[in-house]
Amino acid sequence: MRPSFITLLLTSFLIFTSKIQSQERYIERDGVLIFEASEKLFEEVKATNESVTAIFDPQTNKIAALALIKGFHFKNSLMEEHFNENYIESEQYPKATFKGELLDDATVLSDNTATEMEVKGTLKLHGKEKEIQTVLNVQKIGDIISMTGDFKVTPQDFDIKIPKIVENKIAKEVHVKIDFKLAKK
Repeated sequence: MRPSFITLLLTSFLIFTSKIQSQERYIERDGVLIFEASEKLFEEVKATNESVTAIFDPQTNKIAALALIKGFHFKNSLMEEHFNENYIESEQYPKATFKGELLDDATVLSDNTATEMEVKGTLKLHGKEKEIQTVLNVQKIGDIISMTGDFKVTPQDFDIKIPKIVENKIAKEVHVKIDFKLAKK
């Protein structure tokens, strides 16, 4: 993709999340999102996206994230092609978004102390939305807030059709991991 398109998309995303009103925001532009849907005895079904954008406001506890679908990369290029063309249909659905909030008060974060915090929000993928609630490991180190965690979804949650010929090679549940290092802006 052209840099100007990415810049426009990220700017639109940040304007879209402008309900986050406070002066103190934390932003990540190189967040990591990994999903795995591997089944034992079959080829690994795992992809990584290392260019996820996230924004967090500790005053309101609001968090939002954006991942471009074509940013997910597999070890097997043919698998990546099938993922984009046949399963996720990335031309029609080019991004995944999450909008939510921490259910615990983030203003109490103290330096270098890791805290488990619940997060609840809506994941939008493939034109469908799903409520997600999970626990994140949150740690503030100077002007950086680290957020790591995981959750599970299913292809059916997002109306993603898995052909019969490969349905036993793909896990029924997809394990998703996040790793954000949000910097104070």
